[in-house]
Amino acid sequence: MNLTLRSRILIYLLVVSLSGVFITSFTIFFGVENQFTDYLEKNREERIETIKEEVFQQYDDTGELTNEQLNNMLHQHAMAENLYFKLYDGNGNLLIDTTSLRSMMGMMNGMQSQVDSTDYRSSDYQLTKGNQVIGNLIVFYPEQLMGEDFIFLKTIKQNILLAVLVTVILSIVFSLLFSKRLTSGFKKLINGVVELRNHQWRTRVPVEELTEEMRPLGDSFNQLAESLSKEEILRKQFTANFAHELRTPLATLRSHIEAFQDGIWEPDSKRLEQCHEELMRLVRLVNELEKLIAAENPQIKLDKTKLETGKIVSFIKEQFNPLFMKKGVELEVQVNEEPQWFLGDRDKIIQILTNIVNNALQYTPQGNKVSIHVEEKGDQITFIVQDEGEGISEEDLPLLFQRFYRGDKSRDRKTGGSGIGLSIVKALVEAHQGEIKIESQLNVGTTIKVQLPKK
Repeated sequence: MNLTLRSRILIYLLVVSLSGVFITSFTIFFGVENQFTDYLEKNREERIETIKEEVFQQYDDTGELTNEQLNNMLHQHAMAENLYFKLYDGNGNLLIDTTSLRSMMGMMNGMQSQVDSTDYRSSDYQLTKGNQVIGNLIVFYPEQLMGEDFIFLKTIKQNILLAVLVTVILSIVFSLLFSKRLTSGFKKLINGVVELRNHQWRTRVPVEELTEEMRPLGDSFNQLAESLSKEEILRKQFTANFAHELRTPLATLRSHIEAFQDGIWEPDSKRLEQCHEELMRLVRLVNELEKLIAAENPQIKLDKTKLETGKIVSFIKEQFNPLFMKKGVELEVQVNEEPQWFLGDRDKIIQILTNIVNNALQYTPQGNKVSIHVEEKGDQITFIVQDEGEGISEEDLPLLFQRFYRGDKSRDRKTGGSGIGLSIVKALVEAHQGEIKIESQLNVGTTIKVQLPKK
């Protein structure tokens, strides 16, 4: 049978608490009876010793074993203590016998049946003075408790049983409460998971209501829910942006083709060239998406080889020099005298730097400069691309790696790119177990750092 967590905790708490209650209760229960019995036996021995001392004192004083005072003492013990005596002299003659009072005491106390059914034990004490036997004292006492002693011990046992019953009830009640309290946090988390599974992205767990041990788990759940919520927003944004990206070239192609079909335009070379440009925009967009999907694939395989940073940045300079010269922007590349080596996929590293440098060129106005240099620190190599361009606003910085995101909303898509380049860069950097950081200030410029492990 599969038990719930609360049921298991409840059973464990009950087993521990009830075991402790029963073990303690039984120990007290039988311990009280034994202690009380020992107490009564000790008192009985003390009374017997008192009687013996009185007998010896009487014998020393008068040469007799009995007197009125001793007779009263024996009768008093019989009536009050259920302690009965037979006193014989040295010749075996019976002097005092209080055992006859047993039936009378039972009738007086309304316990005749108990007296009749009770077995009595006896102890024989020989009375000697010097080497002379002066008498014999036989003491009779019940094997079981009787009278007030029986009632007292019975009351104690009843109180113990009542305490056990109350403790058991309290153990069950508190075990129920504690098991509910201990599992309430798990219940909240389970409900949260179910709600997330049902696409309720705003679900959050009240961390302040959880126990101290479960709060990190609650925080992690809330962070996961927040991340999923953001991912859902990005997914919807991506769908909307992708549809928007496709709509413009498709609308242009549709209008041109319909104009050709209606005979409004002649399909001359200029208009066909426009159609071809729009078609190529669609091709480039699909190619960029394929690159992004490939870069974000967790199973992506990198063909890592030993690379030298100076050769990488020199290659980038050779590729971009004509474009920078055409726009009138200076490209400054600093190559360290000492070679700096690291492991990486050359094609992917070139793709990363190409996208970054191309963005820097687009945003840097004529007459300004873009610089590239490499820093080596510990077990990391950092490629740094710094431009003197337009800069990026602070609110746009966290969004730069979103697909189709553009900081400049008014920028023409024909010249501004697809908005996927930095998403590809981030995916490729993370595939190398690296990290990309962007620092920017409006009208000052942007610095992008690509940190890659050497191994």
